[in-house]
Amino acid sequence: MSKVISVNAGSSSLKFQLFNMPEEEVVCSGVIERIGQAEGIFTIKCNGEKHVINQPFPSHDEAVAKLMEALIEYKVVESLEEIKGAGHRIVQGGAYFSDSAIVDEDSTAKVLELAELAPLHNLPEVRCCQAFQKALPELGNIYVFDTAFHQTMKPASYMYALPYEWYTDYKVRRYGAHGTSHMYVANRTAELMGKDVKDLKIITCHLGNGASITAVDGGVCVNTSMGFTPLGGIMMGTRCGDIDPAIVPYMMKKTGMTPDEMDAALNKKSGMLGVSGISSDARDVEIAAIEGDPRARLTQEIYVNRIVNVVGGYYMQMGGCDALAFTAGLGENNQYFRRKICEGLEKGMGLRVNYELNASFRAEEVKISTEESKVSAWVVPTNEELMIARDVVRLLGL
Repeated sequence: MSKVISVNAGSSSLKFQLFNMPEEEVVCSGVIERIGQAEGIFTIKCNGEKHVINQPFPSHDEAVAKLMEALIEYKVVESLEEIKGAGHRIVQGGAYFSDSAIVDEDSTAKVLELAELAPLHNLPEVRCCQAFQKALPELGNIYVFDTAFHQTMKPASYMYALPYEWYTDYKVRRYGAHGTSHMYVANRTAELMGKDVKDLKIITCHLGNGASITAVDGGVCVNTSMGFTPLGGIMMGTRCGDIDPAIVPYMMKKTGMTPDEMDAALNKKSGMLGVSGISSDARDVEIAAIEGDPRARLTQEIYVNRIVNVVGGYYMQMGGCDALAFTAGLGENNQYFRRKICEGLEKGMGLRVNYELNASFRAEEVKISTEESKVSAWVVPTNEELMIARDVVRLLGL
């Protein structure tokens, strides 16, 4: 038995889960928030208890050091040497990585090179990994890439109709995101169906504040909705998703916005927040819609419309679909959007849903389609941390 830690770092946060592997038992979990701010918050759950510590964490170095200290203090481990490996989520792996990779000079150089494609993610993720290397010099580390699962797409799916040298010289292409989640959910859905994922066509819907949809044929990605960055694809909490690109220069001329201001508008002021004028949270929008707010209702209709369009397109691209799986915060918990999406797919895909079942479960593995349905529909809570831990074991030979 080996202890393995899965790490998901942001610019000001560090989420983690510690596993006993290969048993896949969660030993503890938690998050350190507000790194680099005046007052940080460290929450750790272990041994049936929850501990909250408030103190400054000037950088990821101090955050990781405090985490190591807490593992000893709360008797999660007797010695830090019990931890044999760490897996670090990396948002952008570009075309370099079609699988997770052991952390070394070469892989780190490539991750840093790709930071310009994900400046808010890759840099802090590398810094966090380096903090683990500093705290535990003998620890084996691997990078797990959000984009790796999507590297099986063919050029017809990942290329844009732009000057070809933009691709060769500047790496402009579709990369996608949430790949670790999509891979886990597709494989877990196949397990729940009692079938081999290689024999199935599955469409996975990772619906959260950030959202993407992936077509999985025979266990590999053939298309995904997010694009060059996580801004592309379907409507999200604050991101616009796919739009006519001519809108960007048009609105910049009309309003005098700078490129940075336009970027902020599309990433942080659009989506559900922008249309509703209420919130980026689907729950707030739903309450307002029930109360009769017309923009809230429109927000819901646009969201469902965009997802139905993408799922329908993937259904045609794969020549059918055996299963539709909902995951992530909204996908796992919001029965209203699941119902409306399934209703939108009923005629075209022959999808039939047990709406009583759909309304009865939250964040649980459950089949919500009827036996008469031509496509089975599932709710499958994602587990990216477990996928990261499995890759640590696989690549480090633990």
